[in-house]
Amino acid sequence: MSTCDIGLIGLAVMGENLVLNMESRGFHVAVFNRTTSVVEAFEAARGQGKNFVFAKTLPDFVAALKKPRKAQIMVKAGAPVDAVIEQLIPLLEPGDVIIDGGNSLWTDTQRREKYLKEKGLHFFGVGVSGGEEGALKGPSIMPGGSKEGWAALAPIYTKIAAVAEGEPCCRYMGPDGAGHYVKMVHNGIEYGDMQLICEAYAILKATLNPSADEFAQIFGEWNKGDLNSFLIEITTNIFTKKDPETGQPMVDLILDKAGQKGTGKWTVGHATEMGVPLSVISSAVEARILSSLKDERVAASSQLPGPVAKPFSGDRTALIAAVRDALYASKIMSYAQGFVQLGAAGQLYNWNLNFGDISSIWRGGCIIRAQFLNRITDAYRTNPGLKNLILDPFFRDVITKTQANWRSAVQTAIGSGVAVPAFSAALSYYDSYRQARLPANLLQAQRDYFGAHTYERVDKPAGKFFHTEWFS
Repeated sequence: MSTCDIGLIGLAVMGENLVLNMESRGFHVAVFNRTTSVVEAFEAARGQGKNFVFAKTLPDFVAALKKPRKAQIMVKAGAPVDAVIEQLIPLLEPGDVIIDGGNSLWTDTQRREKYLKEKGLHFFGVGVSGGEEGALKGPSIMPGGSKEGWAALAPIYTKIAAVAEGEPCCRYMGPDGAGHYVKMVHNGIEYGDMQLICEAYAILKATLNPSADEFAQIFGEWNKGDLNSFLIEITTNIFTKKDPETGQPMVDLILDKAGQKGTGKWTVGHATEMGVPLSVISSAVEARILSSLKDERVAASSQLPGPVAKPFSGDRTALIAAVRDALYASKIMSYAQGFVQLGAAGQLYNWNLNFGDISSIWRGGCIIRAQFLNRITDAYRTNPGLKNLILDPFFRDVITKTQANWRSAVQTAIGSGVAVPAFSAALSYYDSYRQARLPANLLQAQRDYFGAHTYERVDKPAGKFFHTEWFS
């Protein structure tokens, strides 16, 4: 009997918690997994007495869904998604909706949406952020697809999403790949946030060498102010965790080799392709890559000289404040660059992205949720045509107040030989963006010298190009 409001295929960690979330909000949910034992294990461990249909075959799964059928796929991105789609197509009817809730490449989503539209089916690429806890209690949800399909999905997704400032953290992003693209940029900003926090830690570690308990106190204080966020909160908690085997701080025992799943690289790659500066996120991606060269770094550490470490003799409180301000200002630069990228992609694909909506749904449920996203939401709702976030009066004022400390923290890092690629990239972006004239005039002269690429002149009309015979 077709009684289920929605169905989900793929009962890994995110899939399990999403369906439990859906069921807890009053929805009847069908679940299916290619490996039948996974369904059975879920039923036994977490599904007893709940409003689920535990389907053992895909036809049974589809038969359990109300029309228009809504089938969400939560499997590994790439070929596995295409494989499930092909299995679903013969079982569905025009008007039904297929949803990909994984971290798929937005161009794959565009391709699938076009392909399924020709068959009369709606396809949605839905970004879901919040990890295991968010999926269970309320994630941030970024849906992209047809408006007709969204009408069928909205009652479900807006109810299972996190809530911030009384608003569900779920908005319609736009057609075809818009949802997955917004989620990709979200993940890129997440890379930037995490790297910036790590650089703040690195400066303080090298100069003040706080204990783990002192670090927990520092980050805990930061979390009470402008830097209040999920990532600062969990960083505070990380410093309190002791290894049960040795009693040492757990963070000190973790190998310094960072992993990544690819969304950061996608973000940086497409920004470069569109000609959008994304220096903070790019430096964060590169920092993860460089961290993976552990053996090379260990070998180089005994061969390559740097500044001689000296005991810190300055004002400890002032340095902590400087690093905090540098983190806040750099974070603003990272978000500013991310929204510029969203704007460029929105124009490229005619998505008509609403930055106020995007920032509003990132205020709760997701990994980058933070207090200052309320300010970003206000900025774009006040001025939807804002060219760059740092031009908003509030954020311009923040940069004015934090700039001296920001520069001081970067100088301290350089003097101590501490790598701060994201802090430095953020400051360089700000200093470049605020300059009326950059040294690109010399660069254009160089290009014209060796390749006759021409240049424009400051004393001639824009769009008129010139070439100099440099050898004469």
